[in-house]
Amino acid sequence: MTPAFLFNGPEDASHTLLLAHGAGGAMDSPGMEAITAALVAEGLRVARFEFSYMAARRQGARRPPPKAETLIPEYHAAIAALGATSKLIIGGKSMGGRIASMIADEVGPAGLLCLGYPFHPVGKPQQTRTAHLEHLTTPTLIIQGTRDAFGTREEVAGYRLAPAIKIVWMEDGDHDLRPRKSISGFTMGDHLARLGEQTRQWAQSL
Repeated sequence: MTPAFLFNGPEDASHTLLLAHGAGGAMDSPGMEAITAALVAEGLRVARFEFSYMAARRQGARRPPPKAETLIPEYHAAIAALGATSKLIIGGKSMGGRIASMIADEVGPAGLLCLGYPFHPVGKPQQTRTAHLEHLTTPTLIIQGTRDAFGTREEVAGYRLAPAIKIVWMEDGDHDLRPRKSISGFTMGDHLARLGEQTRQWAQSL
């Protein structure tokens, strides 16, 4: 099945970001809309797509998310269908970013962007999803909340990660990067603006 894309941002942007959604949120979920707006505000072009199980939900099918590994062919298909002519960055939110990280070195994009990487399942810090990240060669930007239940700053500090990986920490952010303003002094708007700025600066450095 050929994926349908949602495009935002200038067609002549220097970089195109192909983003997949997380396990539970569609490509046009409020979170994905906010992330896209932050990236577009920095002059980047964003192409969003959905995996087939999520697209089926729009037709009334109650499909749970499959194992991430089984969605790898669908990400490959999205890259082929997109046919980006500008520098391509692949990635996504949570599971979408994880799947992109599994194929990045094979595909050879300009970069990999992971927004809230699921380093381990919630409540199971011993079940890490980092083995392939130890040897990743694709330039990678991970934007992570410091209190993300899928990988806090303290937990991630103990992982072996490849030198190609850069992590930007959002103070007091959860898995959706949302901070508690009363504790951190930051708002979600602050974090989204920083997400856009950091992504643009990183993309320009590739």
